[in-house]
Amino acid sequence: MGFLEQIDKKRLPKHVGIIMDGNGRWAKRKLLARVKGHESGVRAVRDTVEAARELGLQALSLYAFSTENWSRPRHEVEALMRLLKKYLVEERPTIMDNNIRLVMSGDIARLPGFVREELEKLMADSGGNDGMFLNLCLSYGGQREIVVACQQVCERVRAGEMDPEDVSESDIAKALWVPELPPMDLMIRTSNELRISNFMLWQLAYAELIFLEIMWPDFTKESLYESICEFQRRERRFGNLP
Repeated sequence: MGFLEQIDKKRLPKHVGIIMDGNGRWAKRKLLARVKGHESGVRAVRDTVEAARELGLQALSLYAFSTENWSRPRHEVEALMRLLKKYLVEERPTIMDNNIRLVMSGDIARLPGFVREELEKLMADSGGNDGMFLNLCLSYGGQREIVVACQQVCERVRAGEMDPEDVSESDIAKALWVPELPPMDLMIRTSNELRISNFMLWQLAYAELIFLEIMWPDFTKESLYESICEFQRRERRFGNLP
């Protein structure tokens, strides 16, 4: 029996986040340029989105480009931006035909215009879709997201809309970049790096964490199914007794 057949469709994680790590090392092992690893990683993105939608997940967040990634060599950043635009153009029919709503977490203003134009267009066109959230984390940092949310709440306090002592977790959550996303249930990271790297710190407060040895270009639908099976084997207590 494969992992897909073992999944209990009644106990799916609502929101899965993935740190897609290892493209460069995958390419290096194969004596290829780093950009070839990123190109191969796009295939893994396509397969993962398709598998998540087929399963019926409510939300999938992909850590595609962090705020720290801007410090990478210029030619690599430019190659990543070109790949991102190509993905947005080529996957438009899939996103629209499969009722996927594309959203973004991150500082969109830092993205080059040719990427921002395609991204904003597809987010607007898919805004009415309600099958699954596909959240691309671009120019993203979890600490920065929380700071921006707190600044918005502070503005409300300064405007007299609320008192400081009344600020709650839900007020912060509503000010996040994509407040419609449910809390993250499962976070997966590839390449055997055992850290969360500033990824959706607020949302993954009670997420189950799975770290895989495989590099991102080798991630397949079966990898997602296996991770969800592991998620369903765990006992989630949220601080309570079993």
